Amino acid sequence: MIIRIFFLLFILVGLNLHAFGAELTPTEILQKADEARGNLEGVQWIVKIVSVENNDKQDRTLNVKSRGYDFFAAFTDPPKVKDQKILMVDHNMWFSKPGTKKPVPISSRQKLVGGAAYGDIAATNYANDYAPVPLPDETINEEICYVYMLKAISKKATYDQIKYWISKNRMVGVKSEFYTVSGKLFKSAQFEYDNKIQIGENPQPFISKMIIHDALIEANITTLDFAQNELVKLPDSTFDLNLFTNR
Repeated sequence: MIIRIFFLLFILVGLNLHAFGAELTPTEILQKADEARGNLEGVQWIVKIVSVENNDKQDRTLNVKSRGYDFFAAFTDPPKVKDQKILMVDHNMWFSKPGTKKPVPISSRQKLVGGAAYGDIAATNYANDYAPVPLPDETINEEICYVYMLKAISKKATYDQIKYWISKNRMVGVKSEFYTVSGKLFKSAQFEYDNKIQIGENPQPFISKMIIHDALIEANITTLDFAQNELVKLPDSTFDLNLFTNR
């Protein structure tokens, strides 16, 4: 009888240790969330941006091709920005427009339109660009979420600090708050995942919308709609700076 009890205790302890070992680290959780926001080995999508800022409405449409955190984007609409292009390789970003002989270096932090920065149209690389500080779990729209304060460890990260909510069930980011290096909140965002993408054997959630709210002016809202996402094989030439202005 005593032997049987010790045997059962041994099994229970082993199961508990296995369960504990199976828990994902904060970095692994961020990697899962990054995948749902485009950080894959080859994917393309169309993003349409509509911004209302100080009663001024603007829009942009871009075709984006991404491999990991590198991306190439071409503006297709409106006509005044058609054929303008953006390239990011290893956190370095360039801009080009028709008639430009040399690409112009820009920062992912620079304003694209409304509340959207250039870095917002790219895949996220939070797992590598930020050090996560775990905070107590919270519930967002009836979903229990991991909560992290992310502090930039790369000078080229789009934001200095991000408070990030990740759904425990779906492993996708559902809300962000963006802070300056001094800790001042300047905008927030909510995310939707009505798109799907085939990763492995089963389709996985993929970002469909990002809604950005200005922290100071409530009426200033920028919406990014992501559509026509699909996995693709992208050649190295897609991210070749020497071919950028001629593409």
